Amino acid sequence: MAPKGGTFLFLLIVTCAALAPKPNKMLEENFDDMTKKLMRECQSKEYEEQAMSESSDMPSNGNPMIRPRFSLSSLSGINLDASTLSLLGGLSLDDTDDNDLMNPNNLAAIMGQMDDSTREELMTPSNLAAIMGQMDDSTKDELMTPSNIAAFMGQMEDPPKDELMNPTNHADMVEQVDDPLNTELFNPTNHADMLELVDEPPNNELNPTNHADMVEQVEDPPNNELNPTTLAEMIEQMKNFPKNESMDPTTLANIIQLMENYPEEADCYIKATVATQSWKILTENGENKIDLDNYDTLLRGARPVLLDMPPSRMNLPDNVKGEYMEKWMMMFRGLHGHNLKEKGIKVLKWAKEQFIQYKLNCTMKPKSDQKSKQLERCPATVQWLDFDALKALGPFISDLKTRDVDSSPKEELCKFFSSGELEASLEEVELKPSLAKKFLQKTQECFDNTMKFEEQMEKLGKLAYYYNPSQQLSPDLSKKLLSELEQCDNDGSRRKLKKRLMNTWLSNGDVTSFEGLDNSITLLPVDQLSRLPGAKIKKALKKIKLNAKWKDAQLKTIFKTIQGQRRCEEITSEELMDLGSVIEGLPRCVLKHLNPRGLLSNIEGLKTISKKMRKGQLKTMLWQLRNEDPIEVLKMLPERMLNRVSLGFLEKANISVEQMRNKEWNKAQASLLVEKLFRKKLIFRYRKLRSLLQGMTCKRIEDTTEKDLTDMVQDSADTTRWLPKRQIGCAARKLFSNLEKDQPDYFETITEEELENIPTVLLLRLEPKKVKKLPDTVCSVLLEKMENANLSSVPLHAPSRRAFTERALLCLTNGIDSSVLVIEDIEKLGPFLCELSPLQMRLMEPDVLTYSLEEMARMCKHIPWRHREDLVQLVIETYGGVSEWSQETMEELGPLVVLDNKVLSALPNKPWMKDTVYFLKPRLYCDSIVLGKKLFDLTVDSASIAERRKRTVENGSPTNARVPTAEIIEELKLNNVFWDTPQIDQISVPTFTETVETLGTVPNYSPDQVAILIKKAVEAFGPVSQMNEDVVTQLGCISQGFSNQDLQTLPFSLDTLEKIGPCGWSDSQMEVVWQAAAKYNNLTAEQLGAAEMVSLNRFICGLDSSEMKQINMEAFKEAVDSMNDLQCSFKSTQQLTRLAVSAFGPPRNWTKAVVSTLGNLVAGLDPIDLASLDPSVLSFFSSSSIQLIPPKNFAAFSVDQLLAFGPDNAAVVTSDQRAAIGVEKQSALKNAMEGARSWTKTTPSDSAPSLTVEGILSLMKPLLFLFMGFLLL
Repeated sequence: MAPKGGTFLFLLIVTCAALAPKPNKMLEENFDDMTKKLMRECQSKEYEEQAMSESSDMPSNGNPMIRPRFSLSSLSGINLDASTLSLLGGLSLDDTDDNDLMNPNNLAAIMGQMDDSTREELMTPSNLAAIMGQMDDSTKDELMTPSNIAAFMGQMEDPPKDELMNPTNHADMVEQVDDPLNTELFNPTNHADMLELVDEPPNNELNPTNHADMVEQVEDPPNNELNPTTLAEMIEQMKNFPKNESMDPTTLANIIQLMENYPEEADCYIKATVATQSWKILTENGENKIDLDNYDTLLRGARPVLLDMPPSRMNLPDNVKGEYMEKWMMMFRGLHGHNLKEKGIKVLKWAKEQFIQYKLNCTMKPKSDQKSKQLERCPATVQWLDFDALKALGPFISDLKTRDVDSSPKEELCKFFSSGELEASLEEVELKPSLAKKFLQKTQECFDNTMKFEEQMEKLGKLAYYYNPSQQLSPDLSKKLLSELEQCDNDGSRRKLKKRLMNTWLSNGDVTSFEGLDNSITLLPVDQLSRLPGAKIKKALKKIKLNAKWKDAQLKTIFKTIQGQRRCEEITSEELMDLGSVIEGLPRCVLKHLNPRGLLSNIEGLKTISKKMRKGQLKTMLWQLRNEDPIEVLKMLPERMLNRVSLGFLEKANISVEQMRNKEWNKAQASLLVEKLFRKKLIFRYRKLRSLLQGMTCKRIEDTTEKDLTDMVQDSADTTRWLPKRQIGCAARKLFSNLEKDQPDYFETITEEELENIPTVLLLRLEPKKVKKLPDTVCSVLLEKMENANLSSVPLHAPSRRAFTERALLCLTNGIDSSVLVIEDIEKLGPFLCELSPLQMRLMEPDVLTYSLEEMARMCKHIPWRHREDLVQLVIETYGGVSEWSQETMEELGPLVVLDNKVLSALPNKPWMKDTVYFLKPRLYCDSIVLGKKLFDLTVDSASIAERRKRTVENGSPTNARVPTAEIIEELKLNNVFWDTPQIDQISVPTFTETVETLGTVPNYSPDQVAILIKKAVEAFGPVSQMNEDVVTQLGCISQGFSNQDLQTLPFSLDTLEKIGPCGWSDSQMEVVWQAAAKYNNLTAEQLGAAEMVSLNRFICGLDSSEMKQINMEAFKEAVDSMNDLQCSFKSTQQLTRLAVSAFGPPRNWTKAVVSTLGNLVAGLDPIDLASLDPSVLSFFSSSSIQLIPPKNFAAFSVDQLLAFGPDNAAVVTSDQRAAIGVEKQSALKNAMEGARSWTKTTPSDSAPSLTVEGILSLMKPLLFLFMGFLLL
């Protein structure tokens, strides 16, 4: 029966819509754009460039074909012969920007190479004159050494008199001569040469003769040197080569070989062009047309493209075989540690297909793939993972599925394990538990019995983490397995196994022989550590990694062994550096005796130990350096110490722009230094500010020129990392305003080239209405920018996130809906995939939907709150109930389903679930309390299964086996807070003694819990009166359970107070503990120095008002940067804030540097002071300080101040604080949270939700069905 007219019309419309071509669906690789992109990266790395020709075919606002301008200071490893000198572009040395080429550093670089240079060509009179013309600016000790002067003398037959040997230069030379009678330097002949100087100076440029001499010297240079002719030919060929054609592979390979021995800064721009040409040849020509050696060279040349290419454009060749495939995989393995790791799944999928096609002559591609129709489809169980494939994949095996490992023939996988290749391949990768267990299972099957397998345990590598011996190992095998477990954390679920192995190994009686165990030494109990000789411990400390975790009792034992009775006596800086991982246990009193100069003599050692030091220790060391030259100190300090330098010390230093930009400053320091830059009108490049960008305000940004603004955001990675979100928004608005000044419809008519020139970090702040009007002609560039975008710079509530997502969908679907999307389209969305709504995703084809969900689980760091509930439901509908999932499915999709606390709490207690949740923990963005409780349940229940079964057998009925054992307590760590009080009461005294430090780290026990723990402490250590400093330190947060009367008698050292400060102390307790510590340490408030204040931690809140007034103001100013995270009661905070006012002046005059360094202490300001703050400093408040401001005080902020909060600060405002302000201020706060520029009064229409794509779809669905019904009548 023929369709009726209405039906036919409807079907025709649907068919045409489905078949309509989609713009930019199959984007052809634009190699010219990739070249320009790589060149911009060269520029962002501050490599200089110089135009080769005025006739460049690249646009004027792009990068023309360039040649490198060499920075000679970077050529210290290259012979400065004539051919190398010619690489300077035919310039003589004096025809160069003094500040670029002929600065003292570059001169020193030239001099350092003089003996290896061809002096006749290099030291011509004109070049010599150029060098001498710079002499007054040179660092004499580096440049004018006697040997360098001697090199000059040999070239001075006919130098220019007026330029070369003026009195000043002559004095400079003579002043540097150690022995004026040196026969080599100032012999009569040389001296005569100096006096017989020519009357007229030479031409400032290399004359034709000199240049000809240079060329003559390099007609036949070594293969690793570029002569002028070769360089000129190469650049000319690259410049004029047709865009749509590929260069000859042999010629291109030769060019790459010529360039490989030069530093990146010398030829970065040329490599950019070479890289894209290499990639084009490799992916289009096929290996049959390229010699194998040249093929290898082209792969090396293509590396920059591969690293920079987004996944959607990573079009690998369709058919690569044999040795050529081996070359590809060698390159991939070498790049795995770079950002290629994120493209690992795509590389693995491609490699798998190549292996299968080459060895099995079939394909895994779907029938719809035109290129695979000539091959038969492989069976689902094809065994493709042989030894060669495993070896070729290397670290990419971490992306395999368990079914892939099952497809590996037993003999091939056993060969891979026995060769040691498996261990090497897994060394630098993170392994999913399911895959690790599968590999372990398969390797165990390679051996007839367990004993033979255990003899090969040294080849397990990371698989050792999942191996649990079923029987007792010998001491030697225990040590072997322990060494394999070295890279595993001593905490966590494998601590029990490691302790058991350690005990077995120690059973041989030789406790001093622990070579090869390194971090496992931290498992030794105190009584055994105390028996180790001091020399043995010192030797072991040099091998232990810095991240090794010690208990306080172990640290005290080690220092007693090393120092004996010299607890606070001086140690040398060398001894300090050797302490390594135990440095955190060093008493602060030892640091007071350090030689300041000795501290700065070992920069690398100081950098290492500072990473493990407590704040009090760092401040003590800085206090020792307070009288040293500030410039010298700032130059030497490692980052962690530098960030603790006070504003006062920094203000004293007359630091240069170069020194400023080469350090990583904290926000307060950056603010101070930026203001110093502007105040002193120092010359600087915005692009080179790096961490100083933190100190830029919107006012400063608004005052910049368009050129400086572009320079500021040139390096997108630096911009995203350092420039605050609010300031990025200001920069974007500044740029957009400039672009629209003469063309109001700029974004409606924008071209691809214009869009490409807008930095992505700024483009993402475009207003939604303008995003919507972007023309379809720019879709290709827009999608590429979105795929490579870093959304961490965009406020979470910014409407531009949704706007760009919807604009991208319009580009990809040609205005239809998400049902037409394919996997390649999802790749192009990049991080904006995380912004898709579940309603849009439901329209996708099944394979596209599953790919999208798996990618979201892997990459999304934030899912909009409005999407979470529906997204979890979509996952469950697609994959089934979580209780039915396999471990592998949970690993892939777990980050999505645990967004729902109910689903997280209801996760089934399967044997593999605990390992899986621990594996997923770093990437889970869910409620920490719910997650902690789930981990507690999984840990306790899994540990109790065996015990429960045992008791059932003994008693005849099941019993509750949830008893806290030492192993469980050590594994739970902070999650010990979830024990019920009856369970805590079941902890035995030996177990409590063994685990007291772990239990003492929990800061948030309930009063009932801590009361029982105090009872256990008295049972273990005796009455309070008998507890010494060591016991108090071990008790940690448990101490908060003592009565105030008992607290007054406890021996609290300042080191102990620094450790227990974060515990949940009440105001009265902090007052009592301060009094006890003051008595024990013979301290008064007046005697508190900067280091003592920092070590007091929260207990400084315990000083009363009279004691606060006694605090030394200078010491307070030095200490406050390390006290800015204190959380005291509001009353105590007010007292500290009054100190800050005395130290830094009235709040209305506070700068952003002061506000930033005060941190939480600004929360103590009264309403009048809060209202007096300059709006520009509000975005420099710490997020934690915002929440500490009482709501009634918070209401004092004005609309302008709230607008200046910035997105991050606005997002943490509490509900009580919001309720305390009016509707208009709430609207301003909302605008700040979204990153908007200004506030507009809220009206009923303004608050109405916008109708988005999904909203329109929801509204139209019933109407469409109704319309279809009418058509079918």
